[in-house]
Amino acid sequence: MVLYNKRFVPLYVGLFVFLIDFASKYYTNEYLHVMRHFWSWYPYGGIGVFKDFMGIEFSISHQINHGAAWGMLADYQIPLLYLRIGLIISLVVYAIFINKNSTWNIPLTLIIAGATGNVIDYFIYGHVVDMFHFVFWGYDFPVFNIADSSIFIGIFLLIIFSFFQKQPTPKRAR
Repeated sequence: MVLYNKRFVPLYVGLFVFLIDFASKYYTNEYLHVMRHFWSWYPYGGIGVFKDFMGIEFSISHQINHGAAWGMLADYQIPLLYLRIGLIISLVVYAIFINKNSTWNIPLTLIIAGATGNVIDYFIYGHVVDMFHFVFWGYDFPVFNIADSSIFIGIFLLIIFSFFQKQPTPKRAR
């Protein structure tokens, strides 16, 4: 049995992202206090990584997210859960049975792994665990996690690849 096969690289990437995301959320949930709004000073109740690096601050802080990106739709957790599961199933079906473009395999896997990580959070914790907290020149950027980064990178790569993808030339009728 050969463990390395080019066909399985997306699976390995997805599994790696999922496991790193799961471990980071577990340790954040177990060992950091939940970030409170009254902690307005660095590192915001978390672990400071760097402060005032060219005006940027970064800390690892435990934040609870009941919604989607930036807490949107937090009042609709169950419909949001069903929507996420439906999207994951649709992406898996597309990636396995419909997608013919092999350059899209890794980006689709990143999106699926990230979305699955956030759905698993709902079943384990009842919410999504976020931990990466940046402040860019006074702007407090929304706290995010590895799964969110994976989804963003996957979508970004799909957009970039679609711009550079060679378009088939239509055949001329004679």
